[in-house]
Amino acid sequence: IELMHTRPKAYVGKGIFGFSTDSYDLSGKIVAEKKLIKPFSIQEIQTQMNTFIGTIDQIPPIYSAVRVNGKRLYEYARQGLEVQRPHRAVQVMTYRVQPPLVFDSEKGQQTFSFMITCHKGTYVRSLVNDLGDKLGVPAVMSQLTRTASSGFDLKQSVTLDALIKNPDKIAAHLVPIEAFFTQEPSIKLTQEQWALVKNGVSLSLDLTVPKVVLWYQGKVKAIYRKQDQVYRPDLMLLQNE
Repeated sequence: IELMHTRPKAYVGKGIFGFSTDSYDLSGKIVAEKKLIKPFSIQEIQTQMNTFIGTIDQIPPIYSAVRVNGKRLYEYARQGLEVQRPHRAVQVMTYRVQPPLVFDSEKGQQTFSFMITCHKGTYVRSLVNDLGDKLGVPAVMSQLTRTASSGFDLKQSVTLDALIKNPDKIAAHLVPIEAFFTQEPSIKLTQEQWALVKNGVSLSLDLTVPKVVLWYQGKVKAIYRKQDQVYRPDLMLLQNE
């Protein structure tokens, strides 16, 4: 599970220019409003989205589970207490606007769609809120769907209702642990190497990668990390049979 959290996450969602909330989504209270005289173009939005690509400094929403002095931020918010929110470095790989853009001239609001790929710890709500700041208008996230996480995507998912209605098909949806490691640098162990690995012995391997997945008889058995020119145990999965 720790390794799964290191894989990127992907989202599609929607945002609204014209007002913002204290939670950065539609569940919160409106804290700012500004009617748009005219809509932003796709190019104007994308230009500002591009400024978030890479490793950025982000402040999480006050309604979030980030801990400060042993208490979660949302607890401070619910009690009406002031607290200094921590800055955190997060990584955003892609942030793209998706057509169509919908402008409501009567409300002075513009709805836009987006696609984001990012690493763990990134608050998409904050990216939408901060995008509004870049464009000089309040903004709020109105919808969000995670489409990929930990190397798996939405197409591979199944609803809980479907499993409840067809419990005899649950096994068909189970994914072996090996599915997670198919894209990682790996080797197949010989019987002699396996005898060493199952006892936690280091290996001398002619490789340059920092970590390698070790397979034996079609099963992932361990992950070794390179240290001092040899590969030593990093994560053992010996009971995976």
